[in-house]
Amino acid sequence: MLEHSFTSGHTITILYFTIVVLSIIVYKLGFAKKLPVLKSAIIYCLLLIGCIILTVLALQLPIVGSLFFAAVVLIIYKLRLKASKKNNQSNKQV
Repeated sequence: MLEHSFTSGHTITILYFTIVVLSIIVYKLGFAKKLPVLKSAIIYCLLLIGCIILTVLALQLPIVGSLFFAAVVLIIYKLRLKASKKNNQSNKQV
């Protein structure tokens, strides 16, 4: 294991923020709907609390890799969906 002043004290914090960023990306790409500001704030607060649990689980399970893979799949899905809609609109105009 690496014994360095940066890695020893901040590993869990970096892991937590990585999980938070990936969770927000997955939420926005896959599940987010237009909500009022207060409801969105509540959802993001609960997401931050849930990420604490995911951080603990990430010590033994591949949570970061799974979130990354989910984000990549959702990005590909959204890009293909946008291309399909654009293609359908151009076919209707012709």
